Formats: sequence, C-alpha cells, structure tokens
Amino acid sequence: MGQASSPVLILLAFGFFFATYNLVTMTMHNRSIGKWVYDDSDGEAFFDPVIEMPEEVKKPKNARMPFHVALTATDAPYSKWQCRIMYYWYKKNRDLSGSEMGGFTRILHSGKPDNLMDEMPTVVVDPLPAGLDRGYIVLNRPWAFVQWLEKTTIEEEYILMAEPDHILVNPLPNLARGGLPAAFPFFYIEPAKFENIVRRYYPEEKGPVTDIDPIGNSPVIIKKELLEKIAPTWMNVSLKMKNDKETDKAFGWVLEMYAYAVAAALNDVQHVLRKDFMLQPPWDLSTRNFFIIHYTYGCDYNLKGQLTYGKIGEWRFDKRSYLRGPPPKNLPLPPPGVPESVVTLVKMVNEATANIPNWDAE
Repeated sequence: MGQASSPVLILLAFGFFFATYNLVTMTMHNRSIGKWVYDDSDGEAFFDPVIEMPEEVKKPKNARMPFHVALTATDAPYSKWQCRIMYYWYKKNRDLSGSEMGGFTRILHSGKPDNLMDEMPTVVVDPLPAGLDRGYIVLNRPWAFVQWLEKTTIEEEYILMAEPDHILVNPLPNLARGGLPAAFPFFYIEPAKFENIVRRYYPEEKGPVTDIDPIGNSPVIIKKELLEKIAPTWMNVSLKMKNDKETDKAFGWVLEMYAYAVAAALNDVQHVLRKDFMLQPPWDLSTRNFFIIHYTYGCDYNLKGQLTYGKIGEWRFDKRSYLRGPPPKNLPLPPPGVPESVVTLVKMVNEATANIPNWDAE
C-alpha cells in the first residue's frame, strides 16, 4: 500500500477525518437488467444475471483468473464453528471444474492466536482499540483488511471477501470482469432512501447517490490493488458513521455494509452485480445456479413443511442457536415440503461436522 495507508497512520486517523482518497478510474453507467444470451459452445440459451456488464469486459473463454479467499473472523466459539464448516467446503470445491479459487486466509482480528491456527491458514491482526467498536463487532472487519493487506503478500491478483456463514454450494469462478469487481446486490441496502444521511459521507460533487452500489463488502471478488485503495476509506467511513447517532440509528446492523458501498464509490469503483453469487434460505428456495449459501436467516417450519418465520418452528435451523459452541453432529433433516435450499444447507452442515476432526472441541 502507499504511504498514506500504513496501519500506524490509519490508527492515528481515528479522529475521524477521511484518509486521502486514492481514486480509481473504473466507472460504469446506464444500468440495465439481465437478458437472455447464447453460449457459443453449444448454442444453449441461459439468463445472464450480470447487471451492467459491458460487452468489452466479458471474460474470454478458458482464461483462468484465480482469487484468494479471505475470511474475517473472531475467536468466539460462534465464529469458530462457522469458519470450520466454511473451510471444509472451500477445500471440497477448490479443485473442482469451474472453480477459480486459489489460496485461503482466515483473518483473525482477536489480536492473538487460537486453537484453529493449525487447521486452516490464519493471519492474526489486532482488533480496534478497546471501546472503539461500541459493541458492533463487525466494525473490526475493515481495520482487519487494512492490516492484512499491509502485512501479507499473496500471489493471486484477486481477492474474495467472505464471511464465516458462507457455504460454497458449487465451484466458484472469478465473477469479476475486466478489472471490475463483482458483488451480490442486497435488497435492503438502499442509498437513495437515505440520501440525506449518505450525503454526509458522499458529497454532491462526487455524483448522484445512485452511483453507490447496493452491496456490502461480502461477498465481493475484487482486484487486490483496488481493495488496498478502498480499505482505509472503508475503515474511516465506518468509524465516522458509527460516531454519528443519526447514521448509527438509520443503518443499524448493516452500517458497515453501507460504509463499504460508500467507500467504493468515493474511490470511483463500481461493481458488477451478480444475483447468482449467493442465495439466502429460507427465502431462496433452490441452490441451482448459485454459488454460496448464506445462512444468516433462521429457518423455522412446522411439521407440515410450512414456513413459520418469526415464530420458533417445530423444526428449525438457526445459527444463533449455537452461540456458545458448535451444533451437534447429524442434525435432523427438515420435514417433507421444506425447500431444497434448506435441505441442502442442513445436509452440507452434517457432512462437514461428520468429517471435521475433533468437531465438538471449542
């Protein structure tokens, strides 16, 4: 990274001024919806889920672009068991046809090693100074990336920013195109809805708030050089947002996601939006043509297979049921009628827990 993004200097910048922005000329306009296109290899029609991908940046066939998988985590039992399952499925998919995954790093922002250091490649970085995250633990994520990028050399040109509650359900190719990073669009990230607040961090001279992508930092596949430029801005915007009571109240648990989206736009970086990047049970019903299962929502059903979201079901799988330790092996499968995505999720959790050594250890 450049001289303005040294971790020491960034820490000194916690007076909440914005770091000097390294701007990247990487713009993209005139968003359009996906369309039916044809694969030249066999003439088969398929839906192009890419929003606003210029023809000139379509990926050439047979061109492999490996990316490094970077997973930020804490040393809490809740984080550990999710990381172990994520890493298991990373290893299962890494070398399959269609995958462009390269190396893997768990970025542990607890400041000290833990008992998973020998199980998966891990780099330990410091948490934010005590009290600075105000109990919002994900505020450590951008600071973790700043440190990791400063202290680590990876051979891949691209990085996937992943999270512990991601399961790779299919081999993941590099979805970035022509230097443009790829991201999953979240329906609840709505910069235009909060324009008055967003303008505190994204001034009018930068352009319309619609230039801010409806994304968080994960999942995102991005060139390392772009992430090196965005990360310090992302960190400072996150801290400034958290320090503003109105912003904190408006954005709540997705504040850090808004901060990444704003930081990218401040650096003139926009993303190719891929709806097929990730599915989220129980709302997405099938895993077909998706790459990552994100099990952030609880899955509650009655014994007739009917969703009872918001009410604890007769059958349920919710990661929050296992805050203090890992889920048991061989979880019961959901009743008949439950969507394939939920069935697949439980089966994949069960396969991982059956094959990871010393699963019950914290």
